[in-house]
Amino acid sequence: MDLFNKNMNKKQGSGFNILSGDSTDGHGGYGVGALSLDNLTPVIIDPIDERVFIDMGAIHARSEIEKKVKLVESLEELNDPKLYWMIWVTTALTEAGEPKYSGIGACHYYREEEAPAGSRFKRAYKSMPEHVNNMDKALKGRIIVDQMDEKSLYMLREYLKGFSEQYWNNSDEKLHEALNGA
Repeated sequence: MDLFNKNMNKKQGSGFNILSGDSTDGHGGYGVGALSLDNLTPVIIDPIDERVFIDMGAIHARSEIEKKVKLVESLEELNDPKLYWMIWVTTALTEAGEPKYSGIGACHYYREEEAPAGSRFKRAYKSMPEHVNNMDKALKGRIIVDQMDEKSLYMLREYLKGFSEQYWNNSDEKLHEALNGA
């Protein structure tokens, strides 16, 4: 069952890609030169509760962990924040036309577990430049995981393997090395 491609009349994709379509549709006007999010999937890791999940809302800052939060300007403003990882994962095709994981951009996200007294919003912090830059690098096939701890790397590696062993086996050796902590 392919939960990610609902339109079965279209050319079948890899399953991991959720967004599709060429915004420029072949014309040379508005939108040409813009990066496509066709092959981008946000994976969220909660290393404390040991959860890993895809949340497409993250593309528009509307993921499960971003709802009902007020972003603050610095991490120091938060009281006892919990660390999450937002991982931008991209897929591509090998030269033989087989699907693979191609780019990964890991970003910090911190959130208080309780809203401050008198507020209905939890407070959170994320570095927008980090998120934008790492998403861009993932879209370009780079792998940015150097700031991740061992446990989170392990969780991401096992999630990606479990999601599709074919994608994992087809991925470049540099991706395997980065996620194995080498």
